[in-house]
Amino acid sequence: MLKGQKVLVTGADGFIGSHLVERLVELGAQVRAFCLYNSNGSLGWLDEASPEVRASIERRLGDIRDARFVEEACKGIDVVFHLAALIAIPYSYRAAESYVDTNVKGTLNVLEAARRQGCKRVVHTSTSEVYGTPASVPIRESHPLQGQSPYSASKIAADKLCEAYHCSFDVPVVTLRPFNTYGPRQSMRAVLPTILVQLLSGRRVVHLGNLDPRRDLTFVSDTVEGFVCAAETGGIEGELIQLGTGRTVSIGELFETACRALGVDARVEVDEGRVRPGKSEVMVLVSDPARAKDLLGWAPSVELEHGLAKTAAWLKERHDLFDPDRYHV
Repeated sequence: MLKGQKVLVTGADGFIGSHLVERLVELGAQVRAFCLYNSNGSLGWLDEASPEVRASIERRLGDIRDARFVEEACKGIDVVFHLAALIAIPYSYRAAESYVDTNVKGTLNVLEAARRQGCKRVVHTSTSEVYGTPASVPIRESHPLQGQSPYSASKIAADKLCEAYHCSFDVPVVTLRPFNTYGPRQSMRAVLPTILVQLLSGRRVVHLGNLDPRRDLTFVSDTVEGFVCAAETGGIEGELIQLGTGRTVSIGELFETACRALGVDARVEVDEGRVRPGKSEVMVLVSDPARAKDLLGWAPSVELEHGLAKTAAWLKERHDLFDPDRYHV
């Protein structure tokens, strides 16, 4: 259904966004890639895409905080995939206003532009962090929201704007709430690349915080298919849908799995600088994937061990891009 459709991907230069662009090109969509402006003309991780992919996309370098630029980017667009966001939780403790400007105002700009330009579908990206430490698991879409970090609070606000624009103006928005996505191109602000890069360097793993929190990990190709399904499925305007596996692994267990996958014997030391404030730490996130299966026909297909091995192989080829000695906020 996306073949021949004109689509806009905000945050196309990022981890998930770059993979989504490649998949959309593969499906025959006409892709406009919205990337953060920089003086080098870099498309971020899309610079890694094949020459065929880069040649087939329309590039827009700008800033999601600029309403007029966002509206110009939405002209003639059928489907907007909105992924542009600030996402690092530790940095949100230091720069909360930036998260409001980018995640809240940026989402407002997208919704208003889509409304004014008559876009047929907006697929908005939420996060499982909006739940905070859950009152019950597995987490369903009806679970109460709790802003345990400035990042999560900004995403709650963005999600509620999507709800408001659908209720108030009939904007055809669908909100996807991925749990922890991992895979090639993820930065070392995330725990799995942090573990793998340090293991590949042959050193002890030191840049880890609390080892007890449990997360529901989804490989990036599965998350991308969820976005495709959300764009192609009819009659789901206004819906909120989680993307998760329904299984959890602790950070400590993830470390042990990574050691087995790489065939190494290593030890881990906790870095106190990476431990979240006590009331801000989310101890478990696990999705109930039933709604995604019922509404989208979506289910994850990549097992953790396989996805971890693919991620490690990618990192091994690009080991010089990552510094194992530095804590990446």
